[in-house]
Amino acid sequence: MQATIQKWGNSQGIRIPKAFLEALGMMENDLVELNRVDDNIVITKVKEKNELTLEDIFKDYDGDYAAEEFEWGAPVGKEVW
Repeated sequence: MQATIQKWGNSQGIRIPKAFLEALGMMENDLVELNRVDDNIVITKVKEKNELTLEDIFKDYDGDYAAEEFEWGAPVGKEVW
């Protein structure tokens, strides 16, 4: 498939046919990443980032945790302890 680079405002762009996007699992307003590989432009759909849970963050942690007190020093302002 061929496309023509066209002026859009102060930028340039190409139009990608809907059928082509659907075949790639993409749609209008999807966030994509552009990369230059040698003399080629590679367009990749950005996968949605799920919010991490504490379980996700510590899933590979296998160490022991021992809570300990920490001395912050004497109050300096109007802290209430």
